[in-house]
Amino acid sequence: MKTIQLISDHFIDTNCNFKSLIEALRIGFSNTKIEVPMRHHHDYKNPEEDKDSTLLLMPAFNPGNDLGVKIVTVSPNNGKYDLPAIQGTYIYMDAHKGNIKAILDAKSMTAKRTAATSALASSYLSRENSDSLLMIGTGALAISLIQAHSSVRPIKKVYVWGRNNAKAQAVCDGLKDFPFSCETVENIEDAIQKVAIISCATLSPTPLVFGKDLQEGQHLDLVGAYKKDMREADDEAILKSSVFIDTYQGGLKESGDILIPLNTNVITKEDIKADLFELCSDSKKGRISENEITYFKSVGHALEDLVAASHFYQEFISSK
Repeated sequence: MKTIQLISDHFIDTNCNFKSLIEALRIGFSNTKIEVPMRHHHDYKNPEEDKDSTLLLMPAFNPGNDLGVKIVTVSPNNGKYDLPAIQGTYIYMDAHKGNIKAILDAKSMTAKRTAATSALASSYLSRENSDSLLMIGTGALAISLIQAHSSVRPIKKVYVWGRNNAKAQAVCDGLKDFPFSCETVENIEDAIQKVAIISCATLSPTPLVFGKDLQEGQHLDLVGAYKKDMREADDEAILKSSVFIDTYQGGLKESGDILIPLNTNVITKEDIKADLFELCSDSKKGRISENEITYFKSVGHALEDLVAASHFYQEFISSK
């Protein structure tokens, strides 16, 4: 029996090349053979916190090649324990014989694939000359999102906003060796007026980005607000924008940023221009003018995990 490889967060962090991961995802989203069942999403009581936690099971199959499943828990109050809100493991298998090829720490893999997916969308939706970025949120995704976006656009200036300014400064400090300047900001509204791309990755239950502040030509990347009653942008933001999602399968059902305006008839399903399958297969267009505001909502998809697991598995094997 072949040895099961154990691929750590440390390996993924130190061996992630966003350009190659983004291209792997571009190929993955254009591959019609990969099968992705609807993910299992189970909220469960967490009495000590008086707030529900979530269990996610995310399978995907590439018949005759590989398959995998990610097991994830989301515990929104973990910040007070100095633990990440999202924790998990990925089991990567051979699709022919069913044997386990590797077990990957899912924390870094998820952060990298999520950030790479946002950057993949940005490559279709943001203006090619976008040189500034506002990062809203200081969690595990923040640094990866900034790195990923800067791998597809010529970012020169980054602003970081967080409820805790010390954490925002820590994000900037973690990026001090990159070829752009980074500074913290105290006010989201003022910072929005200075940037081409706004990336938001928070657990906020109420909007942080308001349509009244958005400027022509901006790209809005919404990664957080993973529950049906949570949202990061208000109705005016979505009404002013051309709207795109990562997948129709999850994007229409899982996050308040899309579901709430759908349910209140602010938008209809037909108002959503495309998902990543359509963008990556060139069956639909992304940005079509310099002036339009683009709005991308990501809730995550098991295809991204399978592609990322395969990518980092190959990197791991090559490094031995």
